[in-house]
Amino acid sequence: MNFETPWLLLFHQLPSGTPYLRVKTWRSLREAGAVVVRNAVYVLPATPGCSEAFARIRREIDHGGGHCVVARAQFIDGMSDGQMRALFNQARNGDYLVLEKELRKLVQARRRKGARDDDIRGRLEKIGQRLAHVHGLDFFGASGRPAAEALLSRLEHGPIAVGGSGPARHAPVRDRTWVTRRNIHVDRIASAWLIRRFIDPGAAFKFTARKQYRPLAGELRFDMAGAEYTHEGDKCSFEVLLERLGPLDAALQGIAQIIHDLDIRDGRFRRPETGDVAAAIDDICRTQPDDMVRIGRGSVLFDALHARLRA
Repeated sequence: MNFETPWLLLFHQLPSGTPYLRVKTWRSLREAGAVVVRNAVYVLPATPGCSEAFARIRREIDHGGGHCVVARAQFIDGMSDGQMRALFNQARNGDYLVLEKELRKLVQARRRKGARDDDIRGRLEKIGQRLAHVHGLDFFGASGRPAAEALLSRLEHGPIAVGGSGPARHAPVRDRTWVTRRNIHVDRIASAWLIRRFIDPGAAFKFTARKQYRPLAGELRFDMAGAEYTHEGDKCSFEVLLERLGPLDAALQGIAQIIHDLDIRDGRFRRPETGDVAAAIDDICRTQPDDMVRIGRGSVLFDALHARLRA
C-alpha cells in the first residue's frame, strides 16, 4: 500500500553522565520546533527544512556518543494527523503568548513617563527577531500569531492609545473598499463579516502584504498599522468597528467578547463558545489559503453564532 508519509520521527538515546549533551539536544529540538509524543520520540512535518534540522540534530547526538534514528511515518492508530497538528499549534501558541506578554510590558513601559525610546526600540527589535523565528516554526497556523504580530506592529508604527472619554460613533459608510493584511485570521475574519453583514453591505475587500499601506480614494483600512479601524488600547479591531459603526446588538456584543479573548488573549470574558469558535477558525485557516474564501467560510460560522446568541 502507498501510504502518504507526512511526518518525520526522531528516536534518540543519550549516554548516561552527559548532562551537557542532554541540554544541548533539548535546545536543538526546541529550536527546530519539534514536539514530543512519547519519551525521546520527537516529531516534525516532513518538509525539506525539517529533514535538514533533524539530520543536523542526529549528527550532534551521534558525535556526543548517543544513538539516533530519523524515520518517515504516518500515524495509523493512537494519534491522528489532526491531533498532531493540534500539538504543534499548542506549542506555538505557548511561544506566541510568552512574546505577547513581553510586548504588553513594553506597552506599559511606553506609557510611563521617562521611558527611553531607544531602549524600547532595542527590546522591540529582539522580540521581533524571536517572533520571526517562531513564525518560521508555525507549520499549521497557530491562533496566537495574529495577536502577537498586531501588538508588535502597533508598538513599531505608532503610539498606543490610552483611552478617552468614550467611543465616538462615526457616520455610516457605503460601498467602500476595505483594506487589511493578507493571511487573515480570527479578528480580521470576524471584522470582515461584521463590515459586510452590518456596516457596509456593498463592501469589497483588498489584501496587502505590507505592514503599512496608504489608502486610495474610497478605501478604508482595518486591523493594520495606521488603519482607520484597528486595535485601540486593549480593544481588538472587531470591538472598535462595532463601537464606531456597528448596531446596538447584544448578540454582536457577545461575539465581540469572544473575538476579544481569542485575539487579545487576556481571558477577560471566558464565554463558553470561545473554544468552539477558535477550533473552527483554526480549521478554516489551515484548510483555506485564500483570504476571500476564509471570509466566506467565516461568515457562515458567524451568521450561525449570531443567530444562536440572539436566540
